[in-house]
Amino acid sequence: MNDVIPPTAPTPRRWFITGANSGFGLAFVTAALAAGDEVVAAVRRPETMSGLAASASAAGRLTVVELDVRDPAARTRALRTAGRIDVLVNNAGYAVVGAVEETDDDALRDIFEVMFFGALALTREVLPQMRERRDGTIVQISSMGGLLSFAGVGAYSAAKGALELASEALAAEVAPLGIKVLIVEPGAFRTGLAHPMSLRLAASRIPDYEATSGTTRDTLSGAHGAQEGDPAKAAAAVLDVLGWESPPLRLALGNDAIDAIRAKLAAVSADLDATEKVGRAMAV
Repeated sequence: MNDVIPPTAPTPRRWFITGANSGFGLAFVTAALAAGDEVVAAVRRPETMSGLAASASAAGRLTVVELDVRDPAARTRALRTAGRIDVLVNNAGYAVVGAVEETDDDALRDIFEVMFFGALALTREVLPQMRERRDGTIVQISSMGGLLSFAGVGAYSAAKGALELASEALAAEVAPLGIKVLIVEPGAFRTGLAHPMSLRLAASRIPDYEATSGTTRDTLSGAHGAQEGDPAKAAAAVLDVLGWESPPLRLALGNDAIDAIRAKLAAVSADLDATEKVGRAMAV
């Protein structure tokens, strides 16, 4: 009689999550641990994770590393500590609110350092091990503001949009190598993005923009804690979609995100219809 070999338990995935101590980052940490996976939580202030790291729910599966994504040496140290990474979640970020004319070069450069250059640097540093295994997932936490923009959030949308377009190219490059890319586009969620202590306002205020970017600034400043979206549901949705046989490239989350993105696509289509005759009359 042949012996019955019991099925092998699946190997836990190992996640590397930036901005892991609040908002979406903390929701991903919690969801991944609940799924039985291992997590490397990358944060600027490791002490903010001490309670969770010591909890029974973490049970030795949570490693906290110090990381400012702007710092190349810190990235190298954090990734060396992490070792194998199956899922990279580039989540660290913040919002700058102000009209384009009100936003100075330092603010523009810093938001790109965090949400574009830092995220892409981590992605590039993790890809060699994923290519070697022919397996892995890159999750880029963007925003509906990465696919559209409106008055007052030009800097934020520019950084998120740059990450999205680079990630769209990345997805085409790594798909033949067994690596997946998921761009997540949330709407308004109850994260710390709009917290008065986190929201960064442009250094200057120009009266001519009060009716446009000024309205956005005032709306966001008063929105903290009242947003419709639940970060825990967003994290659960991402884990679910990553389990699909053929995950999409983009995942919009929230009624506002889906409605706004559909409106943006309709507006682009309308512009193409209105200008198609002109645009096609370019050949000699």
